[in-house]
Amino acid sequence: MTTWFVTRHPGAIEWARRQGIAVDRQVNHLDPDTVEPGDTVIGILPVHLAARVCGRPARYLHLSLDVDAALRGRELSVDELEHCGARLEAFLVTQES
Repeated sequence: MTTWFVTRHPGAIEWARRQGIAVDRQVNHLDPDTVEPGDTVIGILPVHLAARVCGRPARYLHLSLDVDAALRGRELSVDELEHCGARLEAFLVTQES
């Protein structure tokens, strides 16, 4: 089983390191077809990709943040991520027909 971390942001990579999160593969972009049953995917994925991950079936952990309006739209440092309450939250996302 592989733990994926989907991010291109240095602050998020450092945040995960500080949290002691073991990551097997860090990628900038995820092809959900490469995720195997039982894998864990961490990141901030669009809902349609999160649904595809969960349908593999794999576990999706969302990197949730409470971002102040003044911080939106720019690269956040690891300290800013911590200030925004960065945390992992498990979601099970399904697509309805």
